[in-house]
Amino acid sequence: MRRMRRLRKPGIREMVAETRLSAKSMIQPIFVDERITEPMAIEAMPGQFRQSLGSLATEAALLEDLGVPAVLLFGLPAIKDEVGSAASDPEGVIQRAIRLIKETTDIVVITDLCLCEYTSHGHCGLVRGDEVLNDETLPLLGEIATSHAEAGADIIAPSGMMDHMVRAIRVALDLEGYTEMPILSYAAKYASTFYGPFREAAESGFAFGDRKGYQMDPANAAEALWEVQLDIEEGADMVMVKPAMPYLDVLRSVKDIFGMPTAAYQVSGEYSMIAAAAERGWLDERAAILESLTSIKRAGADMIITYWAKEFAKGEGRS
Repeated sequence: MRRMRRLRKPGIREMVAETRLSAKSMIQPIFVDERITEPMAIEAMPGQFRQSLGSLATEAALLEDLGVPAVLLFGLPAIKDEVGSAASDPEGVIQRAIRLIKETTDIVVITDLCLCEYTSHGHCGLVRGDEVLNDETLPLLGEIATSHAEAGADIIAPSGMMDHMVRAIRVALDLEGYTEMPILSYAAKYASTFYGPFREAAESGFAFGDRKGYQMDPANAAEALWEVQLDIEEGADMVMVKPAMPYLDVLRSVKDIFGMPTAAYQVSGEYSMIAAAAERGWLDERAAILESLTSIKRAGADMIITYWAKEFAKGEGRS
C-alpha cells in the first residue's frame, strides 16, 4: 500500500524535493539616492535601506561575496521635472551608480528604466493635462536606455508598460551599437495595491489619477499572454511577471507557453506584509521567506527579484 509519508522523513524529505532555491537565481533591488550621504532606512520596508552613492559599491560587493549574482537599480534624483530629464543625464544617479559598481565588482547590473522616479507628476510617461502620452514617451525611453548602456549596464529592464516600449528601446540600442544588450521587459505588470511601500522607497507616487490606464487589470490573465507575446516579438530577451505571489497562475502560464527566461518580482508589499507580521511575532520570518520564494520558483520563475535576496544568501542551506 502506498504511504506518502514514507518520503517525508528528515533527510529523505530534502532528497526528493521537487523545487530547489538558490541565491544564484535571485536579484536584489537597490534604491540609490543621490541626495543622501549614508544609508537611510525605509520605514515602510523594515530592514531595507536607500543607499547613497558613497555606500552603494560596498553594498554591491557584499552581495557579490554572498553569491547574489545581480542587482536591480532604482534611482532617486536630486531634481525632478515634468519630462524626467534627469533619467537620461550621463551624470544622473543611475549612470553614476552603474560606474561605481562596475569599478569594484563583477556583479550583473540591471537598470530599471522608467520615468516615474524622475517626473514631478510621478507618472511613467510624459503627460498632457491628465493624459499619459504613450507614443511621445517612447523616444525618451530609447535615450535613457542608451545612456544606461553607455554607463556600463548589463541588462536594461523597462518597467513603464508603455505600448511598444521594447521595440523603441531595441531600435535605439541597436542604432548606437549596443546590439548585444539584453532587455528584461516588465511584460506583465499589474496595477497592484502591493506597490504601496515601493512608492515611499522610490518617492514615485503620482500627483493625479492612477496607473490603471497603462498597467494591467488584476482581473485579467489572458491579456498578460498578449503582453508577453508582443514584447517578445519586439525584441525582449527575458520577460517578467509583477507582482509575483498574487499572479502565480500567470507566471506558470507565461513559462509554459513561451519557454522564455522568466523573472518574477516579489514586490514591496509582499515583502512588507511578511516583515511586519514577523516583527509582531505573528509568523516565523525565515520560514515565510522560504515558503514564499519556493512558491514563486515552483510556479516557473527562473529569476526572482526579491528584497530578501541578501538575507537568503546569508543563510542559504538553512531551513
